[in-house]
Amino acid sequence: MSGLNKMLAIGNLGTDPEMRYTPGGAPVTSFRLATGRSYTTRDGERREETEWFTVVAWNQLAEQVNQYLVKGRRVFVEGRIQLRTWQGQDGQDRYANEIVADRVLFLDGTGQQQGGQGGQSWQGGPPPSEPDGGGYSQGGPSQGGPSQGGPSQGGPSQGGGPDDDEDDLPW
Repeated sequence: MSGLNKMLAIGNLGTDPEMRYTPGGAPVTSFRLATGRSYTTRDGERREETEWFTVVAWNQLAEQVNQYLVKGRRVFVEGRIQLRTWQGQDGQDRYANEIVADRVLFLDGTGQQQGGQGGQSWQGGPPPSEPDGGGYSQGGPSQGGPSQGGPSQGGPSQGGGPDDDEDDLPW
């Protein structure tokens, strides 16, 4: 029986995306994502915590993320957790958990070429020829372009701006 490896996160980019290419020519982009939560202690004190994630996007998704996202942008990321291992210069094994993005939804309107706010969605995944690339298809109705529910042209915003309530999110 197989399990489920699904990660959903909403946060702000903590770094500008960095795009590079594999030896086979596949584009890969990574960026840091800050997510936050707030809670109240038993003593009534309000506290906030920030968790940081490294997000990795492949192929056309990597190109779109690199083109449209900058530090500070608010995004929804859907993907899977992957443990990456490598050997450091000191010979020690290193480990890092990363989110391999399957979908990235831009939640604010900053820097978008189309007028209006938020709502562009891009999908992708690692190519089958890349390590750990199994299980992700490159197909789909919104792969490589704005989703059907994207920003409206010439009309009021469809939501997703920084001042909107989180209750208006489409999921």
